[in-house]
Amino acid sequence: MAFDLDIEGMVFDAARDGGASAHGVDGRSRAVAPTFTEDDLELDFSLRPKRLEDYLGQTKVKESLGIMIDAARARGDVADHILFSGPPGLGKTTLATVVANELGASIRTTSGPAIARTGDLAAILTNLEEGDVLFIDEIHRLNRMVEEVLYPALEDFELDIVVGKGPAARSIRLDLPRFTLIGATTRTGLLTGPLRDRFGIAFRLQYYTPEELALIVCRSASILGVDVDGEGALEIARRSRGTPRLANRLLKRVRDWAQVRGDGAITEDVAAEALTFFEVDHLGLDAVDNRLLEVLCVQFAGRPVGLTTLASALAEDPDTVEDVYEPYLMQQGLMMRTPKGRQATCGAWEHLGLTPPEE
Repeated sequence: MAFDLDIEGMVFDAARDGGASAHGVDGRSRAVAPTFTEDDLELDFSLRPKRLEDYLGQTKVKESLGIMIDAARARGDVADHILFSGPPGLGKTTLATVVANELGASIRTTSGPAIARTGDLAAILTNLEEGDVLFIDEIHRLNRMVEEVLYPALEDFELDIVVGKGPAARSIRLDLPRFTLIGATTRTGLLTGPLRDRFGIAFRLQYYTPEELALIVCRSASILGVDVDGEGALEIARRSRGTPRLANRLLKRVRDWAQVRGDGAITEDVAAEALTFFEVDHLGLDAVDNRLLEVLCVQFAGRPVGLTTLASALAEDPDTVEDVYEPYLMQQGLMMRTPKGRQATCGAWEHLGLTPPEE
């Protein structure tokens, strides 16, 4: 596809996994929000592993990436284009940086919403060097016109531009340096088929087990100089919703509490007491999560509740309830969606210490 080369307004941003939330501060200001927040700035870059051997968890993904990277280095070629998908906070951006480091390549980072025009993409691609890694976070939010320009760049490493205007306009094809595109998305279903098919390999990142998160907490604690024992790390891990980003954030909160209210060391009892103080319970639910369950169980007596009614009772936006609060509660089996509306499960009643109705 041909287009006018216009590089004004080109934007590179420090993209974060899932950082471009559509829900404003409601979803991102919570202690247990999986999206990137200002609270993570202190920890973000210092705690991120740089090499594949330092990356904990996602064992199968690591093995596959290791084989791909070793093969590409042996051939002296660039690696295939890679797509990482999964919920925010699982390490997609970190893995992109690790892949670039393992390939010995430079990485250029941007996000789908930042590439607003075809000229922005052209400027990015023409400034790449041979073997570079281009990382596009939230790639499902790319403009469709920009996406079509990306196709020949991914397949043939070529770029069509139009020089001039009107009858004097002519099309020029530019050769691009061979590069590796790494895309990250939290919404795989929003990716178009043609774009998805142009990735050589796609990985779906899974939630971490408490044991894996405990190892991450111990590693982060050693970097931060925090004294934490195995049981304390496991207690933090159990309340981290299977998400490394959240585990590191809670470690920071517990560290502060232990420094002010204790002797600075993090044990199981200290971690439990600190996280209870910050209203994060043993399932990783915060005050809003528990309030939602109370509304379903107590206020509506376990009857099905429509989304709009539930949002009104919580004084929240319906989209925020549906996209931010519901997923984790459903994963934990505490609520369900029925044709009649949202309804608490027996697990929710037990979690609140209530007796469910017999029916």
